[in-house]
Amino acid sequence: MTSGAAPGTAPAAGATLRWLGHATVVLDVGGARLLTDPLLRPHAGLLRRRAPAPRAADWAGPSAVLVSHLHHDHAELGSLRLLPGVPVLAAGANAHWLAHQGLDAVGLGPEEWWTVPGTDVRVRLVPAVHGHRPMPHRPNAAHGFLVVAPGLRVWFAGDTAPYPQMRRLPELAGGPLDVALVPVGGWGPRLSGGHMDPVQAAEVCEQVGARWAVPVHWGTLHAPASRRLPPGWMDRAGPAFARALDRGARARPLLLAPGQAVRLGEAEGLSGLV
Repeated sequence: MTSGAAPGTAPAAGATLRWLGHATVVLDVGGARLLTDPLLRPHAGLLRRRAPAPRAADWAGPSAVLVSHLHHDHAELGSLRLLPGVPVLAAGANAHWLAHQGLDAVGLGPEEWWTVPGTDVRVRLVPAVHGHRPMPHRPNAAHGFLVVAPGLRVWFAGDTAPYPQMRRLPELAGGPLDVALVPVGGWGPRLSGGHMDPVQAAEVCEQVGARWAVPVHWGTLHAPASRRLPPGWMDRAGPAFARALDRGARARPLLLAPGQAVRLGEAEGLSGLV
């Protein structure tokens, strides 16, 4: 994989990215294991996985958890409670609420960098636009994250609609983005506000100049009434995103199945799939 590091900096050696379905990604880089929006159980409220829950071996032992917002499919308390003692990074108001649920929450300010202890891996919040369905019983702050490690820069978008300031993400990261983790669908065939469809997500990856893009937030969850929905809808968003990128964006798609991983230093031609 071509690195976004500064000249003379080697690519992140041995970095691995594993998608566990929906918005849950395990990023192993620089001696740290980061886990995004963990959904580790078979359900999130009424929503159900169509496949078994992720294997514990694939997500155990994270250094920190990144929670983009508090919707039930992104801040599933049963899953978070499977990770006792792990720092849960979130926006300030969200972290305050998570702490009241017994979690080791760490609130981040808008421009604050947090360093994974004992490593050179840094994390910060970035904006997201996702206020279409506010919750009356949880705070509604929504953010994405930047993860910067020696030789690697990753953007986890959380849930968001496109917004003009996305173009500044490389500046905030200190250089070009290597990987974008972008939502491309939902848990139904129609998206509500505050989301991106596959074409919008591909356009955003072009705007931010990402070298590689992993579609997330698709093909995983369904509502109980999904049997009455169009057949095959769960399988469309990821491939549609890959096709949109192939029509000319600089970013190349990494289309993973739930549980599948890629070694980021070997991603050319998808030779690093594990």
